[in-house]
Amino acid sequence: MTAAMLHFSGLPGALDAAAREALLAPTDLLDYRHPAVEAFVRAAGAENGTPVERAVALFYAARDRIRYDPYRISATPADYRASSVALAGYGWCVSKASLLAACARAAGIPAAVGLADVANHLNTEKLRARMGGTDVFYDHGYVAMLLDDRWVKAVPAFNIELCQRFGVSPTEFDGRSDALYQEYNARGELHMSYLADHGCWSDLPLEKVFADFAQHYPGAMFIHGTGSETSRFEDERPLG
Repeated sequence: MTAAMLHFSGLPGALDAAAREALLAPTDLLDYRHPAVEAFVRAAGAENGTPVERAVALFYAARDRIRYDPYRISATPADYRASSVALAGYGWCVSKASLLAACARAAGIPAAVGLADVANHLNTEKLRARMGGTDVFYDHGYVAMLLDDRWVKAVPAFNIELCQRFGVSPTEFDGRSDALYQEYNARGELHMSYLADHGCWSDLPLEKVFADFAQHYPGAMFIHGTGSETSRFEDERPLG
């Protein structure tokens, strides 16, 4: 964590000038001035409209245009730059949160990256084995955006194709209410639960994510390079 990074244990209240600047500024990871991020914002149709309309457009672009792939979790910080995620076309919850937060700032929306621990959500036998046998997903990424003077949380992780294949209703976002993980699957059965919310940061806290993963997961969670995993997570059979 750099000295300039701010951490909020909960969603911040009234923002002073320094906090607002930190939640709007580009960073090395939230590099929204990169041409790839600028192109992503344009393609999402988020250059015009109200802040709520821009946030909604960006959420759906990040949710569905970036395929969720938990089998290419990189230990290389540069892979978490918003521009890298936009160019790759795939990511997992943390990297997709990086992209959405950067895009929101590009649209003039103060945005922070949050982390939470959740249990038993969209897991498979293969992924569970890679996670060391646990169903706890540590440090799932979300984005908190300040819209109409209210903070709303949004999780753009699971693209619509994945949700349809796994029998889970996709997360919807209207820019006014939180859009978090689905507590129930399409059959109305309890599917996941939040265990802890670690708050949010003015930049992506990769050092925390890497340290927590080293503590809780085997080294196989990290796949170095972008071509070392060919299986598609959405083609597996979900647990439950």
